[in-house]
Amino acid sequence: MASVQGAQPSISPTRKPQMGWGSLANMSFGFFGIQIGFVLQNGNMSRIFQTLGASMDDLPALWVAAPLTGLIVQPIIGHLSDKTWNSFGRRRPYFMTGALLAAISLFLMPLAPTFAAPLLFAAALLWILDASLNIAMEPFRAFVGDMLDKSQHATGYAVQTAFIGAGAVVAAIFPWLLDQFGVSNVATDGQIPDTVKWSFWAGGVALFSAIMWTVFTTKEYSPEQMAAFEAEREVDEGESVSALASKSYLSPILWIFAGALVALSVEPLELQKEIYLLGGLLATYGVLSALGISMAKQGKHANMLSSIVGDFSGMPETMKRLALVQFFSWSALFIMWIYSGPIVSQYFYGSADPTTAAYNEGANWWNLIYTVQNGVAAVAALLVLPALARKIGKVRTHMTCLLLGALGFLGFFVLRDPNLLIICEVLKGIAWASILAMPYAILASSLPQKKLGIYMGLFNIFIVVPQLLVATLMGSVMNAFFPGEPIWTMLFAAASWTLAGLAMLRVQVPGETSTETVNA
Repeated sequence: MASVQGAQPSISPTRKPQMGWGSLANMSFGFFGIQIGFVLQNGNMSRIFQTLGASMDDLPALWVAAPLTGLIVQPIIGHLSDKTWNSFGRRRPYFMTGALLAAISLFLMPLAPTFAAPLLFAAALLWILDASLNIAMEPFRAFVGDMLDKSQHATGYAVQTAFIGAGAVVAAIFPWLLDQFGVSNVATDGQIPDTVKWSFWAGGVALFSAIMWTVFTTKEYSPEQMAAFEAEREVDEGESVSALASKSYLSPILWIFAGALVALSVEPLELQKEIYLLGGLLATYGVLSALGISMAKQGKHANMLSSIVGDFSGMPETMKRLALVQFFSWSALFIMWIYSGPIVSQYFYGSADPTTAAYNEGANWWNLIYTVQNGVAAVAALLVLPALARKIGKVRTHMTCLLLGALGFLGFFVLRDPNLLIICEVLKGIAWASILAMPYAILASSLPQKKLGIYMGLFNIFIVVPQLLVATLMGSVMNAFFPGEPIWTMLFAAASWTLAGLAMLRVQVPGETSTETVNA
């Protein structure tokens, strides 16, 4: 197994060494595979669900699995990986576990029509797939902070973003390429096209191989080395739990009340049934908060629930302000993943029927132009973002990119030539690159190392919560105001990224430096 440069005796024991491009690539190559899994999921699950008999109105409820699993899994995995030290390392055991489970899920998904209740099977398997991808992904965010000196954080996340973009390109274009080589892109009613089947099977192999490459080419620092590197940012691990013990039960009671109020409003307001899930989640958070406060008051500091609740309530100020940006950023992205494929087929190719050639031609065109978005993200991460950040700072860079992306969503709403959508995807690709790099680069340099995993996991709550809101509320909004007209969701997405860009005005980066170094 290759060793990191930090093991060299000539390196200062109190500062992490500068890594070259080869080490940076090995460290983030696993994300190439993870993103293949996510893009196969995001680009094809609406198509699979519709093929198996789901209606357009069913899609938000079926998609709720993805954000809900992230909401549950990421803080838990972040907390556990912060405290894991064994022969495989700190983060790598989670890479391996997630890789194996995700690969199995990708292999089984195309076989859904052969099982009883195929739509239910596919929905359940989506839960497993998304949970597995989150198990592997969440520690990768903390991994960059673990392995790199603060001066290389922005560069490290840019390299990670480049691999994310590259993996997304491969996954998005693969069904289209198979179609060009004569693999069937249309299947009989209730069956999944061969292009989708082979894409999932090849994707499972690629995902597992890429993650294992990182596992076997990158060695993590020992606990002793990490303690020396991060001495200046040491924190009392029990501090957040102690602070939690001083809190009252008023906040949990309000969360429970809010959840009950949401659930009780479903019938009188004739809302979609998935709103019950939103109410349940609000009430559940209230109950868990109350339990965490109770255990903290009893002096039970060594428990995961109180630690997670305490760290969530005691987030650093920069993280709180970035949370609002993430909320609006990912609301738009989830709208895109649910509705873009059907929108392209219905409005640009003239068919909303998944059994027609026109619908599937539109689905493949969406996969192809989604490839453009991710390809642009890969290039922008390495060539545009670092240069722009050095010139105008990380905050203004992220704001500018988000506003460009908003114009891309607006293009879907006003254009009707499918070829012009490529311009929209270029703009969205620039924003996507920034979303994947800038918030994490801002955070990693300010968070304590001992809690990097849990804070990254908690930060991702503000990725999954907006997705849950879209999954539970968007169906009701569309049925009430725009029945059968999903194109209006693109206007919602444009507004959401505009608000995210404006929210960056509240974010400050103390001591931001323009020097980001990489050893060749």
